[in-house]
Amino acid sequence: MWARALLSLLTALAATTFSHAEKSKFYYMDSLCKDHFLQRQYRKLDGGVLWSRNERNLDCTVTFQTHSILQRFMLHFDLLQLDCNDHLYVYDGAHATTPPKADLSCRNTKQQVGALFTRSNFVTLKYVTDNWGTDANGFKLVITAVKDPKHGCKEFRCKQREFCVSADLMCDGVDHCADGSDEDTAALCPESGGSGVSNAWLALGAGGAALALVAAAAVLCCYCRRRSVAQRTHLQLQQMAISNGAGVGKPLDPAADTRLPGNWALPAGPRGYSAARPGRLRARALR
Repeated sequence: MWARALLSLLTALAATTFSHAEKSKFYYMDSLCKDHFLQRQYRKLDGGVLWSRNERNLDCTVTFQTHSILQRFMLHFDLLQLDCNDHLYVYDGAHATTPPKADLSCRNTKQQVGALFTRSNFVTLKYVTDNWGTDANGFKLVITAVKDPKHGCKEFRCKQREFCVSADLMCDGVDHCADGSDEDTAALCPESGGSGVSNAWLALGAGGAALALVAAAAVLCCYCRRRSVAQRTHLQLQQMAISNGAGVGKPLDPAADTRLPGNWALPAGPRGYSAARPGRLRARALR
């Protein structure tokens, strides 16, 4: 019982380790746009990356929301190379009903688009593609919840831009400030080299340690179960031996009594039956 509780505790510890190691949320359009109820829910985030990899025949709408009403969203592209029949619409709000803030297609580049800011604490994206494309088509969009300094900046303040972002987004390998200041290798994260590699290895090592603890608990649980089964089996054999007349009134000592317990110690039949002397039983019956 306690081993099972320990296993549950360590599993929860592993899940917590992985959740804390994840600073930015990564979404792939092919999984994000599946037709299920989660597609219609608002996703709250401080920072994330939305990645498209030449998906075909999509008509997908997703909405993101900041954690605070005092925040708004900034969007900028690390990669933008759409097919001319594909469109990415950006709406400033929780619905794709008003005219879009941006209609992006093959005529747009990431340098030409730059950074997009919403005025509300919602942003809605609608992605429409046809049934043709190449592996080069797609985009990599960084979405960050930002706060104006006039509302109080208690977390990380970007150097070249007048807004603040969550401190959890520092040194995660993603440029959330769009000026590189949250990935500053000299001032903030010299151990990561600015690429988030060390953080990734640290998270992997922590997760591996948690999994090792879970595996050890599982082995311990299996051992306890086997030992319990062995104890029950020994007790059952002892009871069988006593019920068949072997060692009545005496504890079963495997070291002292080498005979097999149970029905193998005394074959089934009337009490006193002996396979070596069957004639005596017949003579006793004739009397």
